[in-house]
Amino acid sequence: MATQISTSFVVQYESEVHNLFQRQGGYLRQAVRTKDNVRGSSTTFQKIGKGTATTKARHGVITPMNQDHTAISCSLSDFYAGDWVDKLDEAKINHDERLAIAQGGAWALGRQVDSQIVTAMDGTSQTAVTWTYGSMHQVENSLLSTIRNLDSTDVPNDGQRFVVLTPIAYAAAMKVDSFRSSDYVSVGNQPMEQGQPIFTWRRWMNTNFTSHTGLSGVGTAAGKGFAWHRSAVGDATGEVSGNAAAGNSVSADITWHGDRAAHFVNHMMSGGACLIDDTGCFELTLDDTASLPLVTST
Repeated sequence: MATQISTSFVVQYESEVHNLFQRQGGYLRQAVRTKDNVRGSSTTFQKIGKGTATTKARHGVITPMNQDHTAISCSLSDFYAGDWVDKLDEAKINHDERLAIAQGGAWALGRQVDSQIVTAMDGTSQTAVTWTYGSMHQVENSLLSTIRNLDSTDVPNDGQRFVVLTPIAYAAAMKVDSFRSSDYVSVGNQPMEQGQPIFTWRRWMNTNFTSHTGLSGVGTAAGKGFAWHRSAVGDATGEVSGNAAAGNSVSADITWHGDRAAHFVNHMMSGGACLIDDTGCFELTLDDTASLPLVTST
């Protein structure tokens, strides 16, 4: 077996890893503020306070708003997802094999990004919204309570609100007619419509909903979900080096080890997440052991 990997193969492989990471590796990064190509072990996201409009006398001096500016620190950690691969020559000539290897590393890093974002949101001090599943009316009230809590702290209703639920809580929401029916959810906002990407959000009351298996307490009585505004949470990735293409947030390294007669394929990234604005993020308490409401229990 050849001990050298061609430069063109490495470039193509890293491109595939990056594309997979962006498209399917993680779900939540598209729903938060992002900063890429960070140099160093930390960065900052700016939090700007509210301003107040005032009047002035004719030819008078305008009173400055004096908005608060706070720099929120975000620390980056290094993550690796590597494995041994024998007979990598087959991958060089077989697109499906190379893609399968790239998927494993890219998706592992993507799951880590989601885990960091969930951990950051779990630091919110806002009062949790408790969901109940006894009937469809209760589930609908839980949905509405989530929206009301976002309204209570003046979270902008600009289409950038997001809610992530456990699969069981999302299934309960799908029992609610106004949440699931195309009579209420406009065309293009139904995740299972033909032509939609593999992963998308369901927009209801101008808020984007989805389910996620990586939340804390999935399948237990202590499940957690979150509702937030994009500007309230941040995720940063570090600058990669080596053979990675410019702008990539993940990199791959392929090294031959003669004593193992195999290549070690390592995928790596540097990243971190932080809660920027506590008032823009709410925790949801979800009991995944509760029975889902029957369709007839209206």
